[in-house]
Amino acid sequence: MAQELETALLGAVGTGPVESGDFAATHNVPHLQLVGLLKSLQASDMITMEDIDHSRIVLTAEAQGYLGKGSPEAQVFAAVPPEGISLAEIKKQLGAAGDVGFKQAMQSKWVAIDKSGGEPRVVRKVESVQDRVLEVLTAVAAGKESGASDAELAALKKRKLIAVEQWKTYTVGKGAAWAPQRKKAATELTAEMLQKGSWREETFKEYNFNALGQLPAGGHLHPLLKVRTQFRKIFTQMGFEEMPTNNYVESSFWNFDALFQPQQHPARDAHDTFFLTKPAATPASNFPQDYLQRVKETHQHGGYGSIGYGYDWKIAEAEKNLLRTHTTAVSSRMLYRLAQEGFRPAKYFSIDRVFRNEAIDRTHLAEFHQIEGVVCDYGLTLSDLIGTLAQFFDRLGLKKLRFKPAFNPYTEPSMEIFSYSEQLEKWIEVGNSGMFRPEMLRPMGLPEGVNVIAWGLGLERPTMILYNIDNIRDLFGHKVSLSMVKQNPVCRLGL
Repeated sequence: MAQELETALLGAVGTGPVESGDFAATHNVPHLQLVGLLKSLQASDMITMEDIDHSRIVLTAEAQGYLGKGSPEAQVFAAVPPEGISLAEIKKQLGAAGDVGFKQAMQSKWVAIDKSGGEPRVVRKVESVQDRVLEVLTAVAAGKESGASDAELAALKKRKLIAVEQWKTYTVGKGAAWAPQRKKAATELTAEMLQKGSWREETFKEYNFNALGQLPAGGHLHPLLKVRTQFRKIFTQMGFEEMPTNNYVESSFWNFDALFQPQQHPARDAHDTFFLTKPAATPASNFPQDYLQRVKETHQHGGYGSIGYGYDWKIAEAEKNLLRTHTTAVSSRMLYRLAQEGFRPAKYFSIDRVFRNEAIDRTHLAEFHQIEGVVCDYGLTLSDLIGTLAQFFDRLGLKKLRFKPAFNPYTEPSMEIFSYSEQLEKWIEVGNSGMFRPEMLRPMGLPEGVNVIAWGLGLERPTMILYNIDNIRDLFGHKVSLSMVKQNPVCRLGL
């Protein structure tokens, strides 16, 4: 059918200009369908098209209801008997037309209100009327000239009884590439064309060098990467230096012993930590020997104001390899290096992955990301820690903080950090903090009077809050939806 219509149109255009509305009516097809064919042929330069604008007056649905009944004002006039009638009775008889018609009849001075008898009654003011509105509406419905003046038509349009309907047709003529039939242009040169030589007679579609083309598929940033970038910016703006965190595998010595965490601590059990089987241990010869002895002595007998733990510290426990349980293991290495290179005040931070042997549920995974900040200088106190935390979390947009005393093996005093979330409308725990113990710092060789304040928090929890993610497995792991990664919004912390 489409091919037959195209052939008929091209044939008609070959004999002279064609009016698209007449052609559509002759071939009994909707004009809109024909327009699609016309634009396709115009794009191939086979025809030309010139617009023809049309308009006509048509009745609205309300006006169509008055045909055969009369205009509302005429209906009201006809409903008024010689003795008059109440307005309520007119509205009861005529419904909505009674209300509209009474107003128009009053404007035309066909009826009036008579209050001489006590109760107001509608009475006629003239003997007869000419329903000019009905005459115009009937003529418009029949498609005839109504003979109405511009003022009459404007009034009917204002009353929403008529509307102007506009449409467009086209004068169709021959284009530069007109032909009785359209031959589809080839879009590529094939091996078969070259072999047979048919490319010489073939018409090829022109290249559009201005076309933008299909956008290449690019990568997308995971929400964790976006939030991590924001945290990194906050740390660097506060003058912090990022620590190298590229060693997921760590020895128990740097992960636990250097932090003054006893070897019988529950966190060092296999049900809390992932221990490696190959290589299962780091030889003790790889540790600084003098530092190793000071750590051993502090664990067994104490020192620096401490009595120690009073147990037999075993080198075999310190040699065990594991997947690091916190990035504080990196902090211990950095602080030891700082002490050996000659102490200077420093501020460090890290954001990287840690591993714990935990049961997986909607809020816990066996691997997650830890954010850690460390400040070391002479004379630091708990007030410095609280002030630094206030500045740090203020940049995150968390301005209301509370602190609760807590216990950590390697910090004293220790505090849990709580903040009021405007988004969740409640207080939530946002991190842990404290001051590193002398039993951890002095064996490293840090001078007397040097204190270290530190705090840490997870990356996943704030990301889940920011992106309204209820289950951590929808954020990180093999169950993450790729569409979520592609469509997640920009992250701006503290705005």
